[in-house]
Amino acid sequence: MFTVNYKDLRLSFNEFHNVSDKDMPQYGEYCLLELKNGDYTAGSWSPDDYNNKKSTSGKFIRGTADTVDSEEVERWHSLERYDLTECLEDEEIDWINLGHEEEGGRSVQFEGFKSFADKKKPKEEQFCLLIMKDGSLAAGRWNKWRHEAGGAFIYAPALGSHSSDEVWAWTPLSTDQFFAMELERENEKKQEKKLNKNPSADPELFRYGMDINAYYEKALEKLREEFYWATVTMMKKQTPVWQIAPLHGKYVFCQIEKSYYDDSDIVIPWEQGATADEFVDFLCGYARDAVKKSNPEEKFKFGTDINVYLEKAFSNVKKDYRWLDKKMLKNGWRYDIRKVDGDLEFVRKYRNEREYSVYDVESAERFIECVEHDYRSAALQANETVASYEPSFGHISLHGWNLERYVFYKLKSGDYKVSVTAGDRTTGGSRDFFITPYCFEAKTYEEFLDRYLEIVPAGSFGLGKKELLPDEKLKKFLGY
Repeated sequence: MFTVNYKDLRLSFNEFHNVSDKDMPQYGEYCLLELKNGDYTAGSWSPDDYNNKKSTSGKFIRGTADTVDSEEVERWHSLERYDLTECLEDEEIDWINLGHEEEGGRSVQFEGFKSFADKKKPKEEQFCLLIMKDGSLAAGRWNKWRHEAGGAFIYAPALGSHSSDEVWAWTPLSTDQFFAMELERENEKKQEKKLNKNPSADPELFRYGMDINAYYEKALEKLREEFYWATVTMMKKQTPVWQIAPLHGKYVFCQIEKSYYDDSDIVIPWEQGATADEFVDFLCGYARDAVKKSNPEEKFKFGTDINVYLEKAFSNVKKDYRWLDKKMLKNGWRYDIRKVDGDLEFVRKYRNEREYSVYDVESAERFIECVEHDYRSAALQANETVASYEPSFGHISLHGWNLERYVFYKLKSGDYKVSVTAGDRTTGGSRDFFITPYCFEAKTYEEFLDRYLEIVPAGSFGLGKKELLPDEKLKKFLGY
């Protein structure tokens, strides 16, 4: 590794190019930028008119939705043409000139370099000048990784970045709006933490104490007047649940969500009243639907033996999926009825998962329908395909997605299914649909399509009667 002491190192940038002289970098060239307000940043040049070499109109790209307009830039200096390896391997060097130093010319010096090797990290969103481990120069905006050590310097759209493992030393460039916003947010968090060290509690609001369960119990008493089966567990199915937490130096009734940005807590206070009894009344209304849908007489109307429900689901699916065998279900979902926090619940786990999770449904019929869906998927997976036919189609847009594939398959059992795939520039998805025997009871191909399109409607999946009816090869493939 390099032997230069980065703590004493100074980089002097000379030979800046003036934007006012219509002297612009090559398209995509990454540059150190001196702004008209005296700040320093960096970015890759993206002209508005790629064919006009003298045009100064465009922007310097720093990342996704992170650019500097050329009108803000006074001068630029390329970062791409240097390899500092030879200099950095000489331990006596502490000053490196980048470009010829001319009398009266513009030079800018950067120092105060730090290293990840010394456990030093930039502040979040701080834009930095980088010396890479391969001796090159770069820049980027620091983003720490959310769930592991380290981070990366973002320098291009779509999160193009330099990993911290690739950087030998770094030093901050000027504060910009994004970093300023981050500093303000951090200051607000520090102030909030300070205020919440000794929060106060309004005696009217917290008349029944500081345990949120006391308020759930009060609300439960009222709910049981209408729903005798109500429990606190049922009430808390209505999520997010309510809590008591400090906010701006005062305790509040609130819901707490995790920030996607940094996993910090976002406290959302209750603001519909000012007294404990008003909150209890609110809690009754908030949890009412969850309790109403948890009637054990509806959920467990066929008893508490899970096999009764599974047999009903199996029998229903078997009517159409004639090849279904219980051996096909062994590697799929496992179901049970168990007590969770004192209440009976349908639960399930997949294959070799250790723990069951609550399968929250409001009725026995709904649970059976869900199991049927799982059984149908297992049946299709177990039935091998023996032939396929793909109708031709042009460009078809489906609610912002584009139809990519539409394939009919004949299964080993003699049945048929269709697989539909659609997507946009960044994502996509596929679905399989079993073509039920009812469809094939139709005497004509046209009647078959009428029944088929009730399962795979044209408005949702791309192809309709207009496209499928004239397709003689498809007609023959389906046995008509």
